[in-house]
Amino acid sequence: MQPAFTVLFMMLFVLFCVLGLLANGFIVLVLSREWVRRGRLLPSDMILFSLGVSRFCLQWVGMANNFYYFHHLAEYCTSPTRQFFGLPWDFLNSVTFWFGSWLSVLFCMKIANLSHPTFLWLKWRFPGSVPWLLLGSLFTSLIVTLLYFWGNHALYKGFFIRKFSGNMTYNQWNRRLEIYYFLPLKLVTLSIPCSVFLVSMALLIDSLRRHTWRMRHNAHSLQDPSAQAHTRALKSLVSFLVLYALSFMSLIIDAAGFFSENDWYWPWQILTYLCTSIHPFILILSNLRLRGVFGQLILLVRGFLVA
Repeated sequence: MQPAFTVLFMMLFVLFCVLGLLANGFIVLVLSREWVRRGRLLPSDMILFSLGVSRFCLQWVGMANNFYYFHHLAEYCTSPTRQFFGLPWDFLNSVTFWFGSWLSVLFCMKIANLSHPTFLWLKWRFPGSVPWLLLGSLFTSLIVTLLYFWGNHALYKGFFIRKFSGNMTYNQWNRRLEIYYFLPLKLVTLSIPCSVFLVSMALLIDSLRRHTWRMRHNAHSLQDPSAQAHTRALKSLVSFLVLYALSFMSLIIDAAGFFSENDWYWPWQILTYLCTSIHPFILILSNLRLRGVFGQLILLVRGFLVA
């Protein structure tokens, strides 16, 4: 890739990260103010707050990691730098995926209209279980991070030992570890929250289909508030699904090391962080309280610029 295009994609990456930092920071600030004022947060706000914090921190770590890696590629694997960045990066990636999955479950529990006893029991239990689910996600992500740390530490030691079975070189051994350790580990650890997300999505789509069928057969308007709530939630969740899937695939392919030393490194990083940069704006626009504060902020900025 030409240097001009490399610089262009680097600038786009920074732009997306800055937008994501502003949006996630806005969500965290608004909900922090709500927390201080009321002394507690609703279960839905707990998930949004946790997701906003994890994404905000992830983008700072991601920017620092990517720029250090790009400018100090030779030192990245030969020094403890990979472990230094790897610990928070792996932890925040895992916890962000879990929090995103709980957000999809929240959408499903609030909007889906299913009469199955198991669903009704889960709908009743879910709000009270949110703090424990968030803590469980943190604990699970910590265990996953330690497993990644072991792999990164093995790469660091292998560079100095350079004694491998057979006649493998360090690069061949590194590649083998990426394919047979990091890739399966990432597949397993990210597929679990992704499966939770997909189940919630399927239940919500099924609920919308049933509701639409009932409206048609009862000669009711499809523009009633219930149908509109289903449609808005579905649109929001579909957009989240696309971004979530892009992040999932990019992290899986990144674990295999396909783009680690490629001309398309920066475009791939943009794709990896697209969800954490774009989805917060969707959350702001779909949440009545956040949208109201955001509108007031836009009016304040507009008035300041005009003055």
